[in-house]
Amino acid sequence: MRRKNFLMIALLLTGVVCLVTFMNKNDFENDVTLKSKDNLPRFETLQPLSSGCQQNMSAYDVNGFSTLPNHIQDFLLYQHCRSFPMLLDVPNKCGGPQNSADVFLLLVIKSSPENYERREVLRKTWAKEKLHKGVWIRRVFIIGTSRTGFEKHRLNNLLKLENSENKDILQWEFNDSFFNLTMKQILFLEWMERWCPHTRFLLNGDDDIFANTFNMVEYLQGQKGNDGSKHLFTGHLIQNVGPIRHPSSKYFVPVQVQESESYPPYCGGGGFLLSGFTAKTIYNMSHSIDLLPIDDVYMGMCLQKAGLKPTSHLGVRTAGLLIPAANVDKFHPCYYREIILVHRFPPHMIFVMWNEIQNPHLQCGRTKSL
Repeated sequence: MRRKNFLMIALLLTGVVCLVTFMNKNDFENDVTLKSKDNLPRFETLQPLSSGCQQNMSAYDVNGFSTLPNHIQDFLLYQHCRSFPMLLDVPNKCGGPQNSADVFLLLVIKSSPENYERREVLRKTWAKEKLHKGVWIRRVFIIGTSRTGFEKHRLNNLLKLENSENKDILQWEFNDSFFNLTMKQILFLEWMERWCPHTRFLLNGDDDIFANTFNMVEYLQGQKGNDGSKHLFTGHLIQNVGPIRHPSSKYFVPVQVQESESYPPYCGGGGFLLSGFTAKTIYNMSHSIDLLPIDDVYMGMCLQKAGLKPTSHLGVRTAGLLIPAANVDKFHPCYYREIILVHRFPPHMIFVMWNEIQNPHLQCGRTKSL
């Protein structure tokens, strides 16, 4: 009897020990998870994902390096990296290099993995691939990667599914962040040089713009003597400005990255039009110009080195439209019917506006004109 009681007590104690161990294990795992979330980096970084691309150790010797924000330190460490594995490709987008002159307007849209809804709206509205006025309009989204672990895997699967259906995504294995937009531009230009070298004209823009591709074609077809083989670079012209030195700004560029206090003239990166000739020229100039994290300024630097200038187009409103009165509908279609593009549009309003500006019964009086 005593032996039976002893065995029961031993079994009970063993169960208690196992339960305590299990609870402690869960507490430990939760604690590690919470700590790991607290320790996530505040800034997205480039990440040395390119094979053979190592840190530039001399960046540590830059005066004041240790005082710079993490994302700027990271930029300086990997500024020289320009080759990243390609995850998704559409090499036949332009019909092959020899037939790429058949593409009159290539819409090059900067997007991020998470922005599925924006891409879907654009595919159904102004970025829809079509033959218009006898010329072809084609579309590509240029994208990096984001998140880590399972989340990154899921987003990459999303893009893979999108591309299998739409054949319009170019994706590279680098972190898709604001400071890496210049890298995204250069990687696209490298791709274009290989697969679409004779494309006539390009729109380069963000995935939150409302654009009128019909007006773009009309404007570009009106370029006398320029079939894309001559210089064209136009948009919202910005000049007589320099780097923002305030660390709290999204556009903060310290002297360690850019010593000069002035930028060359450039067009706002929300959206601009350029010729195939100019795109190729920018790519050629980029080989000898260090990357700057502000992508639209970098385009201006490449133009300046080539002895070319950007121009202003009143139909490109990357700073938004100036609506004349506060008591009117700022999304009235008459304000947008004649423009080339407007920056920062909510996805649902892109869908609505695209249909409204094509309404044959739309009446626009003087009070509705731009």
